Amino acid sequence: MRRLVLLLIVLALISPIFGVWLANLIGYHEPLDVAADMINEAAGRPVLQDIRYQINWTPFIDYTVPGLPDWAGYIVSAFIGLAIYYVLYQVLVARRRRVKGVR
Repeated sequence: MRRLVLLLIVLALISPIFGVWLANLIGYHEPLDVAADMINEAAGRPVLQDIRYQINWTPFIDYTVPGLPDWAGYIVSAFIGLAIYYVLYQVLVARRRRVKGVR
């Protein structure tokens, strides 16, 4: 378990390399965004509107944290995600122990 946690921490810390630095280096854009741009360009007018900010339910859209650089937002988002999964894991383990009567 300790090695898994260490691996997840390392992956969280290096996530900006893939999500920010390499994405900017190769000019990566989300495929659906590219498709929407191509459709709008082919139509000569905006057919598909970008409504991600209108329907966003997350506090960290595109893994960014207001006031922090993009790379730091990736790390913060990764640790928040890991914390959520850890809490869910602990809840499920506790429930399983209670159901089976294991201590």
